Amino acid sequence: MKKIFYMLAACIMVQTTQAQDASVEKSIFGVQTGFLGIWVHNEVKLANQFALRTEVGLDAGLFINSDSNIDGLALIPALTLEPRWYINLNRRQEKSKRIDGNSGTFISLKTTYHPDWFVITSENKNSYTFISDISIIPTIGIRRNIGKHFNYEVGGGIGYVRYLDDDYTRFFDASDVAANLHLRIGYRF
Repeated sequence: MKKIFYMLAACIMVQTTQAQDASVEKSIFGVQTGFLGIWVHNEVKLANQFALRTEVGLDAGLFINSDSNIDGLALIPALTLEPRWYINLNRRQEKSKRIDGNSGTFISLKTTYHPDWFVITSENKNSYTFISDISIIPTIGIRRNIGKHFNYEVGGGIGYVRYLDDDYTRFFDASDVAANLHLRIGYRF
C-alpha cells in the first residue's frame, strides 16, 4: 500500500512540475508600422495570460473631398488602450514554440480615441477638419516573432464607433460600425 501511495505522490509531483503556466512578459516596448499608419506601443503584464497594451500613433485613411474631387491620404493621431488575453501560451510552450515577446494568439478589446488635434494630409491645405471619435472593437489576432527583435501581427474585428463634437459630447447621435483589420510589422526594443 505504501508503494502505491509513494508512486501516486511521485506522479502528482511530476505532473505538477510539468504544469507550469506560461506567462506574458513583464513589459514590452516597441514600434510597429503597417499599411495604414505607424505606432509606438507598450505592453504590461496584468496576469500570466493577460497584458494591457497602450499605443500612440498615427492612423492613416483615404479621403475624398466632394467639392473638388480631391483624393488623398490623411494621418490622424490615435490613442489606444487594449487589454489582451493570450489564449494559447501554454499550448505553444508545450509544443516548444516561442512565446517570448508575447508571441501567440490573442483576444482583445481595442479602444481607440482619435482626437481632433491635427490632420496631416497629402494636400498642403489646412482646410480639412476631422471629427473626433472613440471606437471599441473586439479583436482576435496573432503575433509572431521574426528573429530576436522583429515581429509581425495580423488581426481583425468588428465593433462600434461614436463620433464626438468639439465639446466631447455626442454628435447628432452619430454612431456606426467600425472595423479593425491590421497587418503590422514591428521592432521590439
